[in-house]
Amino acid sequence: MFVRCKKRFKDGKEHRYWSVVENCRVRGGRVVQRQILYLGEINDSQRAAWCRAIEVLEGRSGSRQVALFPEDREAPELDCEVVKINVAEVSLHDPRQWGACWLALTLWDRLELDRFWAPRLPPSRQGTRWLDVLKILACYRLVDPGSEWRLHRHWLEHSALRDLLGCDRAIPADTLYRCLDRLLAHRQAFFSFLRERWATLFDARFDILVYDLTSTYFESDPPFDDKRQFGYSRDSRPDCVQVVIALVVTPDGFPLAYEVMPGNTSDQSTLAGFLERIERQYGRSDRIWIMDRGIPTEETLQQMREGDAPVRYLVGTPKGRLTKFEKAFLDRPWQEVRESVGVKLLVEDGELYVLVRSEGRLHKERAMRRRRLKRLWRRLGELQGQSNSRDQLMLKLGAARKDAGRAWGLVDIRVPATAEELAAHGFSFRLRRERLRQVRRREGRYLLRSNMVAEDPAELWRLYMRLVEIEQAFKELKHDLAVRPVFHQVEERIEAHIFVSFIAYCLLVTLKNIARPRAGGLTPRAIIEAFGTIQMVDVHLPTTDGRRLVLPRCTQPWKEHELLLHQLGMTLPAQGASRLSSCRRATRCPSAAV
Repeated sequence: MFVRCKKRFKDGKEHRYWSVVENCRVRGGRVVQRQILYLGEINDSQRAAWCRAIEVLEGRSGSRQVALFPEDREAPELDCEVVKINVAEVSLHDPRQWGACWLALTLWDRLELDRFWAPRLPPSRQGTRWLDVLKILACYRLVDPGSEWRLHRHWLEHSALRDLLGCDRAIPADTLYRCLDRLLAHRQAFFSFLRERWATLFDARFDILVYDLTSTYFESDPPFDDKRQFGYSRDSRPDCVQVVIALVVTPDGFPLAYEVMPGNTSDQSTLAGFLERIERQYGRSDRIWIMDRGIPTEETLQQMREGDAPVRYLVGTPKGRLTKFEKAFLDRPWQEVRESVGVKLLVEDGELYVLVRSEGRLHKERAMRRRRLKRLWRRLGELQGQSNSRDQLMLKLGAARKDAGRAWGLVDIRVPATAEELAAHGFSFRLRRERLRQVRRREGRYLLRSNMVAEDPAELWRLYMRLVEIEQAFKELKHDLAVRPVFHQVEERIEAHIFVSFIAYCLLVTLKNIARPRAGGLTPRAIIEAFGTIQMVDVHLPTTDGRRLVLPRCTQPWKEHELLLHQLGMTLPAQGASRLSSCRRATRCPSAAV
């Protein structure tokens, strides 16, 4: 960005008009200049146009009026102080990201998080404003997530978050870590506060809850005596220690609670304890729990059915269980619950089993199976034509098996027991046709299980489809908010890191539900990136007496921003106040330090 002057001769006089502009590349490779801030005409023949009074802040002495004049013009007699500007040395300083930071703080205010955190994070006696530090951590996790070290060394200096919060002094790295140490004690109270805010803002219901687990890994050297343990990695990083995160959301995607467990925790051992914690947190209620297969055990489901207060559930069932009920389902008719989706019902031992057939899922699974089977068949043919020793062949077959996945079970491979027999006859393979027929029959079908025998099967299927909300939550936590990998070494700060990510996810969910009825075609990340193009810059106007007038100004919103603001029901704040600095070095507005 730079200052541009346009000259115009009229009636024998020269008129000069100044603007702050920036170069923008458009389609076709052309570069055009886009106006950011119009400074107007500075000419003593039209005093009323350019002699305007502005509020100037000089140190801590208060505000007063001054009039601006170019240094090459004679100033008229005025009642206020006259400041002459060296127009040739007007410059721009400290470009920094403003729009996404403003949006994050706006979401924080919509969720009224100050009401919860202000009494719990009061300022310290040394003047550290812990609430602002938490805002910085949460906004950073939402806008451009990374490590606390990167936040301290780079990101905060290149964002306008300190301008928006009214703080100027750099934040030491240890302040960020000490803020994490103050958060975990308020986690359970925060869950209760969230329930009240979701109900008030979006009329959320809590009679149906979706439960699932994921994991996040660490870039650190084992072994450890805390929750960082080796276990089944959903991130395909079995070489790293991890923790397991259990999350509960509503069918509309509103998060209610989460729990951090050791990385070697079995999925089946988590549900009973989580049910008790939810009942302690929110009381007993007639809730429906929706879970994926592999989470509840038979003992847990029996307890949910036969307890003093029976808990209703809807859970997926492994495909292997279809073998047990396949004959019982044969004589039952299909019921259409929607286009291309049909169900069959079977009541067995007080439970309702729902066999679902989906045309879309059928085509997807069949295409995946064909692609892998063709690749495996082609690879086996290549190996059959090679001269490998028996050990080499077994290694290559192992690699082919890993690549083929479940398609490996559709091929019968016979390898001779000795190297001599292999050299004489080679190895053989054939298609297991009966197994292939069984797989084809089950493609596009899955089995649901519930103790809600009297419920409409179409409604049960729609409820089970809400599992996509918790899968989306895990996707956003891991990719949009970068909860992984974790670099902290202290267990309390590991959990606090996940807690801050959870707070940032609540801001993301707030934005998603504000935009859903008005700008449903945009993802929250796309909206954040769009606002991220609004920058803040300090316009420095040097004076002839050695001072410098600083005008913090934001770039003007584009039509895209104006449309988003209109659809989201938001309004950008007024431009920041100018200030008159006595030093020549560019400095930001002094304020209370964090």
